[in-house]
Amino acid sequence: MATAWLALGIFIVAFGLIASERMSKVRVVLIAAGLMAVLGLLPGTEVFYSEHAGIDWDVIFLLFGMMVIVGIIRQTGVFDFLGIWAARLSRGRPYVLMVLLMGITAVASPFLDNVTTVMLIAPVTIVVCGRLGVPAVPYLIAEVLASNIGGAATLIGDPPNIIIGTRAGLSFDDFIVHMAPITAIVFVGFVGLTWIMFRRQFVYRADRVAEVMAMDPRDCIHDRRLLVRSMVVLGLVIVAFCLHSLLHIEPAIVALVGAGLMLLVAGDRTVEALREVEWRTLVFFAGLFVMVAGLVHTGVIDAIGSWTVQTVGTDWFAAASVLLWGSALVGSVFDNIPYVATMVPVVEELVAQIPDPGTAQAMWWAFALGADFSGNGTAIAASANVVVLGLAARAGQPISFWQFTRYGIVTVLVTTAAAWLYIWLRYFA
Repeated sequence: MATAWLALGIFIVAFGLIASERMSKVRVVLIAAGLMAVLGLLPGTEVFYSEHAGIDWDVIFLLFGMMVIVGIIRQTGVFDFLGIWAARLSRGRPYVLMVLLMGITAVASPFLDNVTTVMLIAPVTIVVCGRLGVPAVPYLIAEVLASNIGGAATLIGDPPNIIIGTRAGLSFDDFIVHMAPITAIVFVGFVGLTWIMFRRQFVYRADRVAEVMAMDPRDCIHDRRLLVRSMVVLGLVIVAFCLHSLLHIEPAIVALVGAGLMLLVAGDRTVEALREVEWRTLVFFAGLFVMVAGLVHTGVIDAIGSWTVQTVGTDWFAAASVLLWGSALVGSVFDNIPYVATMVPVVEELVAQIPDPGTAQAMWWAFALGADFSGNGTAIAASANVVVLGLAARAGQPISFWQFTRYGIVTVLVTTAAAWLYIWLRYFA
C-alpha cells in the first residue's frame, strides 16, 4: 500500500509540473521515471519489454517513422504551396481564407500528426496574414483547434489515438470506420462556430489583397522530383495503414518501412530529414510510459479500475458518458498525452468486465473522442497548442493563455456534446 501511495505521489507531482510548464516536460518525466526505478516501484527489466507494463515501442517507432516521412515532405515546399494557394483562392476575404486554411489543416491532420501539421501551416499563415495586413491570431487559433479535431479521425492523426490503438488492438481501418464520421460532422459544425467566435476580428484591406494575388504558389515548390516521389511513398504508406490488418503488418512497421523508402528517394537530404525528428517528444513518451509502469506495478491502476467498475455497475452507457466527458474535461486541464497514457490501463480494466464486444469497443471510442477533443480546452492541453503559441510569440503576435482558452473551452463543450450524441445513437440507442 505504501508503495502505491509513493508511486501515485511521484506521478501527481510530475503531472503538476508538466501542466504548469515550470520545467521541461522531458526533464520532469525522466526525473520521475528515475525516482520510480531507484525506489523499486517498477517491474524490473520488464519495463523495456512489456507493452502493458512498460515502454510501448510500437508507439515510439510509429511516431519516429512518421516524423521522418514528414521531414522529407516538408523539404519539397508543398505546405507553403498550399498556404499561398489558399490565400489566392480566397481573394483576401477573411472568413473564406480562414475556412480554407482550416480545411487544409483538418485534411492533413488525420495523416500527419497534428503537431507537425501546425508547425508547417502556422508559419505560412503568419506570412499571408502579414501581407494582407490582418491579425494572424484568430487564424492560428482556428487552425490549431481544427487540427485537434481533424487528428481524431485516424490512428496516426493524434498521439492519444496511437496510444489507444496500440493498447486496445484497434486498426487503422477501425478508426476510419468509427472516428472519421463524427470527426467530419464535428468539423463542419466547427466551421460555422468559427464565424460566431471570430467574426468581429475579420478585417479586409483591398490595398493588401493585390500583393497576395501577385504571389505564385508554384514558386514554393523547391524540388518537384522529390515531391512526386515522396507523394508516391506517402500514398503507399497510407494504403498499407488501411490494409495492415489484412497484411498482418503492424502500423509501426509500416511507418518504419515508409521512412526507409522516403530516405531512399530523398538521396542526400537524409541528414536534414533526421534533424526534423522531434527526439525530445520521443524521449518524453518513453519516460511517460515508465512513469505509468510504476502505477501499474504498484497496483494503483488496478485500484482505480476496480473503483470505476463498481461505480458505474453494468450501466455501460453511463460508463461511456463518464469516459467521454471525464476525458474531455480532465484532458483540457492537463496535457492529453500523459492523461491518455495514464488512463489506458484503467479503460482496459473496465472493458474486460463487458461481455459484449461491440459495447466494449464503444468504450474505447468514447475515451478516444473525449481525449482528442480535450486537446482544444486550454493552451497547454495539447502539444500542438503549445507549438502554435510559441510560433505566434516569435512572430510578434503573442497569444495569451486565456485568449486561447476562452475559444478552446467553447469548442470542447460543443464538440464533446456532438460526440456524446453520436456515441448514444450509434452504440446504445
